[in-house]
Amino acid sequence: MKRNRLLSSSPHARLFTSEKPSHSKRHHILLLSLLTIVGIFLTTMVLATSTPVSTDTKSKQIQLPGQSSQQLIPSKITETTNNTSKAVSLKKTPLNEQPNNPAVSRVPVPSKQAASSESVQAATPETETVSLAEPAQLEQLHLKQQQNAAAEATPATTDEVLAAPQTVSTPSLSWEEVTVQSGDNLSLIFPRVGLSARDVYNVAQTGDEIAPLLNLKPGQTLRFGLSEQDDIITLEKLALKLSPIETFQLSKTEDGFDTETLTREVDSRQKQVAGSIESSLFGSGLKAGMSDKLIMELAHIFGWDIDFALDLRQGDSFKVIFEESYLDGEKIGDGNILAAEFTNRGKTFRAIRFTDAEGSSHYFAPNGDSMRKTFTRTPVHFSRISSRFNPNRKHPVLKTTRPHRGVDYAAPTGTPILATGDGKVSFAGTKGGYGRTVVLSHGGKYTTLYAHMSRFKKGLRAGQRVKQGQTIGYIGSSGLATGPHLHYEFRVNGVHRNPLTVALPKAEPLNKKYMAEFKQQSQPLLAQLDNLSLPALAFNQ
Repeated sequence: MKRNRLLSSSPHARLFTSEKPSHSKRHHILLLSLLTIVGIFLTTMVLATSTPVSTDTKSKQIQLPGQSSQQLIPSKITETTNNTSKAVSLKKTPLNEQPNNPAVSRVPVPSKQAASSESVQAATPETETVSLAEPAQLEQLHLKQQQNAAAEATPATTDEVLAAPQTVSTPSLSWEEVTVQSGDNLSLIFPRVGLSARDVYNVAQTGDEIAPLLNLKPGQTLRFGLSEQDDIITLEKLALKLSPIETFQLSKTEDGFDTETLTREVDSRQKQVAGSIESSLFGSGLKAGMSDKLIMELAHIFGWDIDFALDLRQGDSFKVIFEESYLDGEKIGDGNILAAEFTNRGKTFRAIRFTDAEGSSHYFAPNGDSMRKTFTRTPVHFSRISSRFNPNRKHPVLKTTRPHRGVDYAAPTGTPILATGDGKVSFAGTKGGYGRTVVLSHGGKYTTLYAHMSRFKKGLRAGQRVKQGQTIGYIGSSGLATGPHLHYEFRVNGVHRNPLTVALPKAEPLNKKYMAEFKQQSQPLLAQLDNLSLPALAFNQ
């Protein structure tokens, strides 16, 4: 019982006691101590990391536009730099003296470069005063200073700048030449100069205008104008020399390529030759100084009146006035025959070249008659007659008497056969003993036949129209033939006539409206033919 009175009789009795546990006081002391330590730590860190702010101010004195130097009277400003005080006095300008002056505020500005003597005045080596205006005036002042600085750096005047030539940078071209070899085409040539298949495709898209590039011949020269940027080669120009006076050119544009044919100016000079026939027209013409082209043209001019395979005689003579083409002082070829004269068996023929207003050129006799007939006498140049027109001839192969209703012209295999007149191909193929044969119809009344050909002209077919002098095939020995020759027949309304003696219809004469002009052009040429004498050597031989 005594022990029980010493103990608390009930747990609820502690609720009404005023005593607090001792451990609660210790907890408060620890919390206050911790807060004190944190506060001291933070204060120390702030003090350790903070640095004193020093404001060094210097002043500039700037004269604003329209402001005299007397208005810039400084008042006093105290400036502290590294514990050193310097007094600068500023004095405000009275408002009654300058009523139009804007209100200004003075701010300290560091001075790091010397200003122009016109706008800046230095007070001392260390301190300067500056007077700044409102933002609009400050901007004007800044622009003026930049202009002054630019003027000092570039002393060139405006006139000098305008007078300076303006150059436009254009990519420089490097030119490369390629000679066309046998079997070459654009796909093989382009890679040689660094171009790709894509470039070939782009050029091919130009169309039919690039036909010369698609028909390259061995020995031709291609010149490539190339530009290079970032290791990429671009085709700018391509030139193909077609002849000494003509060049085909391809130029790059924004839309692809453009083509044009450039023609150089040619100097034409007249030349006169004369000669006599000794054995053949070809040999005598070469001896007189004529080229193969001129000899063939001469034979074509007089071929309607003279059969050079049958009628030519020793002692016959010719005179020719023709043009020669010169380029850069060198002869590059022969031009056209301007006038010619041929004497055969004592009969003289003359021909003058005339070009009408439509650009059509033909040869006419001095009286205006056309030298051209509806038909020529011979379909093969410089051949010999191996068999004439004979109704009772014995056939050389069949050994029987059969009429020979045409004329045979012997010539080497492959010699061109020419149409004797304008017409239409009515037949082209194999015709019994004639072999490969072509029959031409000339207006329905006249027909001509060409037999024993080795081959036809490429592309020739029935229904096609041909011109006089156009090649229609080549001499051969197809069909019943003992050797290479041409069998030529001339028919009038289906009846065979002797091609060597039949009367040939004439072509239309010169139009009367051109007669006056023709007479004016022909007279000087006829006078030259009269004054042109034959070589004495030709007569002696």
